[in-house]
Amino acid sequence: MISYDRQAGGSRPLPACPTPPEQQLTPLDTALSVSGLRKSYGDRQVLKGVDFAVAPGELVVLLGANGSGKSTALRCVVGLAEADAGEIRLAGRRLRGLGGAELAKARRAAAMVFQQIHLVRRRSALDNVCAGGLAGLPLSRSLAPAFFPRELRERAMACLQRVGLADRAHDRAGSLSGGQQQRVAVARALCQGAEVLLADEPVSALDPAAATQVMALLAELARRDGLAVAAVLHQPDLAREHADRVIGLVDGEIRLSCHASALSESDIDALYQSEDS
Repeated sequence: MISYDRQAGGSRPLPACPTPPEQQLTPLDTALSVSGLRKSYGDRQVLKGVDFAVAPGELVVLLGANGSGKSTALRCVVGLAEADAGEIRLAGRRLRGLGGAELAKARRAAAMVFQQIHLVRRRSALDNVCAGGLAGLPLSRSLAPAFFPRELRERAMACLQRVGLADRAHDRAGSLSGGQQQRVAVARALCQGAEVLLADEPVSALDPAAATQVMALLAELARRDGLAVAAVLHQPDLAREHADRVIGLVDGEIRLSCHASALSESDIDALYQSEDS
């Protein structure tokens, strides 16, 4: 059965799957909590009061057509875009009212992996992962790999081991496959020591096999390591296979939240109908 958005005059069909009762999370339950998030660029409202939360040990996938606001929501969390209104809590800490070094420190509770894999291709995989831990170092020790302390290198090596690439630690990042480079980027995020891992279309440039490997890794980091993971995807099948929960956005508003296994073809059609019109 399809319900309708009363605020939109009953003209827009919405997916039928409801928010699971056990997923009605409060900020105290979560590593990431977003409420009333709004963002505009000029006259265009990209986010219109978005609310969602991600608990430790959970992989949540955000689905929706291009321009629905998925990536903007994640970018607001880490400060790559400035929200116009709303509240963001990371690791139980409210970001509103913080500034300067205090805000930067609070935001380090979240790390982000991007569609474009931002690695220094001429440096080793290990050096790239070490970069995730540089924020905690004095400036003099973060200027060049030669100054990285042994404990940082050991932590970075452990992160590479965690993503299955310890044997490629000393290879140049540019010599790795796309899927391996994305796993190095995940290891770099782990080296940051974040409790929340955000991934913005992390597999869109990968072949199907590599995409499955990266999504399986993100799911394992949530369920085995207890991270809160939120990923923007354009592949509903990968969401159903790997996610715990799916959040669907249409035109800057959340229109569904359900168990990934409950996501139906009609739900997907409703989320992506704007791309076909």
